[in-house]
Amino acid sequence: MMERPTPIDTPSSGDFESLLRTVEELDTPDGYKAELIRGKIVVSPWSKLRYLHAMRSLRRQLDTHAPEGHIAETSPFLFRLPASERAFGPDLFVAEEAAFDADGRHADGEALSLVAELTSVSTRDADWQDKLEAYGRQVPVYLILDMQAEEIAAFWDPSPQGYRSRTTVSFGKPLHVPAPFDFDLDTTGFAAEPAEPSEKHPEAEPRT
Repeated sequence: MMERPTPIDTPSSGDFESLLRTVEELDTPDGYKAELIRGKIVVSPWSKLRYLHAMRSLRRQLDTHAPEGHIAETSPFLFRLPASERAFGPDLFVAEEAAFDADGRHADGEALSLVAELTSVSTRDADWQDKLEAYGRQVPVYLILDMQAEEIAAFWDPSPQGYRSRTTVSFGKPLHVPAPFDFDLDTTGFAAEPAEPSEKHPEAEPRT
């Protein structure tokens, strides 16, 4: 199984809609997701098991303060962002519940009020660059939980040039999540616990 995001060869002439249809038709293995990044279909592993505690805490808090009619979820749904010709499956999202009444396998990015990504060594660049740029054109709030730096950044006030505002705090300190949420997020316990060293392999690998 792949441990890093892997691009899939696609016709060079494929446009956004045809690539999106290809993503929908992919039979990805359990624990993996397919996204459309920089004109390429990229298959990558879902979040690490030890990220569960941070994701559950984040989901619970966001669900309590979500706009009316919106829900916080960690389900692997794809959201299309046609203005950027991207389609992402965020680690966590808050979106209009009504957006999931339709048929199909992807939802409209216009339904999103917030997205959150938890970085890994292999996805960190995409979370901080391509996804930041694309989300910054239309999603009201973007949270990056940088699991390597043990910091969380909030971006808000999207524009055609990207987000106009940001703030960053270390894990353990409160982070104000701006409108339409407007509350202080408790980030206690967001740091991922390091994996236990194997008895057969005393030299444990660095945490990712």
